[in-house]
Amino acid sequence: MSFFPKISFQGEVEKYLSKVFRNNELITALGTQEAESKYQSLLSNLSHPPGFTTVRVNTHLASVKHVKKLLLEEIQKQFKGLYVPVFEHPKLQDILLIPVIGPRRDLKTHASEVIVGAQCGYAVLRGAHVYVPGIISTSRLLKAGDVVSVYSDIEGKCKRGAKEFEGVKVFLGNGISELSRSEIFSSSGPLSGMGIRMTEPVYLSPSFDNVLPSHLFLQNLPSVVVSHILNPQPGERILDMCAAPGGKATHLATLMHDQGEVIAMDKTANKVKKIKQNAELLQLNCIKAFCYDGTKALAVEKRDDQEGPPFLPESFDRILLDAPCSGMGQRPNMAYSLSLKEVTSYQPLQRKLFTVAVNLLKPGGILVYSTCTITLSENEEQVAWALRTFPCLQLQPQEPHIGGEGMRGAGLSLDQLKLLQRFDPSAVTLQGMDINTLQDSKEDDLISLANKDCIGFFIAKFTKLNSK
Repeated sequence: MSFFPKISFQGEVEKYLSKVFRNNELITALGTQEAESKYQSLLSNLSHPPGFTTVRVNTHLASVKHVKKLLLEEIQKQFKGLYVPVFEHPKLQDILLIPVIGPRRDLKTHASEVIVGAQCGYAVLRGAHVYVPGIISTSRLLKAGDVVSVYSDIEGKCKRGAKEFEGVKVFLGNGISELSRSEIFSSSGPLSGMGIRMTEPVYLSPSFDNVLPSHLFLQNLPSVVVSHILNPQPGERILDMCAAPGGKATHLATLMHDQGEVIAMDKTANKVKKIKQNAELLQLNCIKAFCYDGTKALAVEKRDDQEGPPFLPESFDRILLDAPCSGMGQRPNMAYSLSLKEVTSYQPLQRKLFTVAVNLLKPGGILVYSTCTITLSENEEQVAWALRTFPCLQLQPQEPHIGGEGMRGAGLSLDQLKLLQRFDPSAVTLQGMDINTLQDSKEDDLISLANKDCIGFFIAKFTKLNSK
C-alpha cells in the first residue's frame, strides 16, 4: 500500500510514458489489464525508497565478514539497541544488504516544522540527516534543541526563509534542530554542517555519514551488478566512459585486485575530482581519471605524449558505458521535473557515446551498456539500434542475472530480451517492513525481495567479434 503519492510528471512526459508502457507488443503479450496494473505499480513504487540499503565492501582493504561485524555494531549504536540484521548476498559476494524499516505510520507530528528541498528529502528517506543547505523554511521561533517535524517540498514551491508553507509537502519524520532559525538563514551563518538530526525518520535506515568510509561504498544493487557483468581481469585496460562519482570505476579496480588500468572519464571537472577522491579514499592506485567529453574520446592519429584521451581505436579490453540518462529509475522520486524535450535528448547522446565505445573496443572485447532509467528509447531501443548499426556486436548472456528480462516494445526477439537485464520496481507489491515482519521472514525471501525492490535499471552486454 502506498504511503506517498505516486510520482508525478509534466503533462507531456506523462503522455509519453503512458504510451511506452501501453505499447502494442506489451499489450499483446500481457493483456491490457496486466500492463496497466504494472504501470500503476511502477508509478507508486518510484515514489518510495527501495526496501534495502545496499553497501559495497571495499574487499581491497578488508573482508566482507570483518566489515559486516563492524557494520552490525554501528547499526545497533545508531538504532539504540534495536536489532536489524545485515545480509550477505549469495550472488554478489562483495555487498551487504540492510533491510529498511518503514514506513512507520505511528509517528506523531510536532507544531514546529522544517521544510527541506526535494533532493534533501529523498536523501533523508534513505537514511541521511538534514544538512543546512537542504533547509528551505523553518517555523518562526525555531531554536537549537527544538524537536521538529521535517517535510519535503516535492514541487519546489516553498520560498527560502519562509516562516510557514501551505503547499504540497510530504512528512519525512521528526528530528532535533542543531541550530536556530537565525543561524540557519543568517547571511554569515553556516552554509554547511548538520541542521536537523533525524531521530524518528519515516523510513529507518542507517546513516553512512563518515561510517567506515574507506571500507564501504553506498551503492544501489544494480549498480554493483554492472561491474560484475563487465568482469574485468587483472592486467587489463578498462575504460569507464562516464565514470563520476566513481562507484563503478572503484569497483572495477577492486575486482581487478588493483592490477591493470582503469581509465575513468567525465566531462565535468568537479566530478572528476570526486572520482580521484574516492579512489584515494579506497586506496586504489590503478585508476586514472580524466576530465574529457566521451563523445570526443576517439583519436584520429597517434600522439607522442599520449596517456589520456583521446585514445586510438581498439585501445581497450573492456568498456563500461553507464550512459547519461533521464534517470527515471531513481528512487524515491515524487515529482519528476524534466520536460519531454529533456527526456528525449538523451538517446542521441547515448548513441554518440556508444559509437565511440565500439571503436575503442578491441576485437574480442566486452562492452557493457547501462542506464538508471525505465524508458524503451534509452534501453531496449538502443540495443536494437546497436545490433542493426554494428554487425560486429553480439549480445551476450549476463552473469549474475538477478533482474528481469528486457521489456517488449523495441522489436527484439524473446531470446534477445532474455539476454538483457531490467530491474523493474513494479515487480514488487509495496507493503513496508516492520520489525515483526523482518523477524518472521526467511533470509532467502528477503534477499529475493532485495533483488526486486531496488531502483529501475537496465543492463546490456555485448562482445565485439571483429574490427568494425
